[in-house]
Amino acid sequence: MNVIHPAVHPVEAPPVTGAANDAMPRGRMMDIQGMPGTTGGLVLRFSQFAFALLALCVMATTGDFPSVTAFCYLVAAVSLQSLWSLTLAILDVYAILVKRRFRNPRVVSLFAIGDWITSTLTFAAACASAGITVLIGNDRNDCAVNHCTRFETATAMAFMSWFAVSPSFILNFWSLASK
Repeated sequence: MNVIHPAVHPVEAPPVTGAANDAMPRGRMMDIQGMPGTTGGLVLRFSQFAFALLALCVMATTGDFPSVTAFCYLVAAVSLQSLWSLTLAILDVYAILVKRRFRNPRVVSLFAIGDWITSTLTFAAACASAGITVLIGNDRNDCAVNHCTRFETATAMAFMSWFAVSPSFILNFWSLASK
């Protein structure tokens, strides 16, 4: 019987140069400041928490906020935002201390979805409160009776919290999409 057996000859791999050793492995994204587990991410989380807590404290010190639904919605939204941001700030501190990054797609998707929900709620509550504040201050000229400056301050802090949570959401979503 004449059977042909192909011959396999091993080929030696070319030597690795210095530039190739410094390259990052494929499929891994660089850690960008602002992503979960980085110091930039911790700063963003702390600023989200601080602005949401300020909005909550300023709104809670006014006695007549429960009479307006938009202000009650603002208190609920910034309460949720502050709890979410504080929880993720604690996770960021832990990740920084143990020198690990959040690369699990399920964890990053949880962060992205949570940021998306809390940012949407905070933005909607801040817009509703801004509308009521304009109504009270400009249209009805009732600032002498109401706490317009406190309402405006709480609304501004809610917007600042939303401005701080937006980069977190974008970076988490980008990290999730790039995997």
